[in-house]
Formats: sequence, C-alpha cells, structure tokens
Amino acid sequence: MENKALDNILTRCSVRVFRADVVSREDLTKILMAGMAAPSAVNIQPWAFVVVTKRDTLDELCARLPYAKMLDKATAAIVVCGVPDKDQRYSRDYWVMDCCAATENILLAVHALGLGAVWTAVYPEQDRVESVRAILNIPKNIVPLNVIPIGVPKNKGHVTDKFKQENIHWETW
Repeated sequence: MENKALDNILTRCSVRVFRADVVSREDLTKILMAGMAAPSAVNIQPWAFVVVTKRDTLDELCARLPYAKMLDKATAAIVVCGVPDKDQRYSRDYWVMDCCAATENILLAVHALGLGAVWTAVYPEQDRVESVRAILNIPKNIVPLNVIPIGVPKNKGHVTDKFKQENIHWETW
C-alpha cells in the first residue's frame, strides 16, 4: 500500500509476546501524544493515563488481571482511564467512546513505532476495576477502562484481514 497511515491501520495486530527490551520514555511520550490527539465529544477529553514501567507493578497487574498475562514480559503498560465527572454533561455520557478512540490511537502509535501492544479490558468488570484502582492508587471517581501492555515484539505478529463485504450496506440497510 502506498499510504503510510492506511498501511499502519491495516497491518496493526495484537501482540502478546515481548522481548526484554525496554520501551523508552521518549516513545511512551509519543504514544501518549497520539492518544490525546483522539477526537472526543465537545473536545472535553475525559481521559487520564497511568504509565507503568516498574516491574513489580506490571507483575502485580499481571497477577490480578485474568486476560493480561502478557504483562509478565511487557516492559511498559498504559492504563487508559475515564474521567466521567470532568464536566456536567458530556463526559458522563461519552467517556467510554472517547477513551476507546484514545486507545485506538495508542495502539496505532505503538505499531507505527515498531512496538507491539494489546488491548486488555478492565471496565466494566467491577472486580478488575477495583484491582487496578487499588494497585495504581486511582481515585474512586476515575474509571480504568483498559490496560495496554507494550513492548518490543518477540515475533512478527499475525495480521488478519478483517474486511467483510457482508458488513457493508450502501445507502440503506
């Protein structure tokens, strides 16, 4: 493909196996900038991010989150959190969608930098929400949406063609 942005989107895949190489603070900052460039309702940006690079914290998250076992090899993680009370109206209704847009930008930025990542859900599972809150000292009014393990991929990921013509309706259903 000749378009770098489309190529990045179409070749991104979930990475669950990492090498021991450390993800640099510079790369993590670029990734966070991409996350914050996401669209949000009325530009409220009802998100906050917790960056985790300490091995003991990554291991504790790994132990407490049933679908985030790849954290045992990841050298970083970003926890995308919603701030439902950031304003009086929009953040309460749209924080999940806004944080999902930020998450996708993060995943695309990770891939563009030659790193790997995978989206692991926290919200709406209350036990996971409470575990992440406790481990990271997240206030009660902030909701951890997901944990994104990040690292240098151990292997080249498998890209799946997800395009399905039967999911498209032109003009009407």
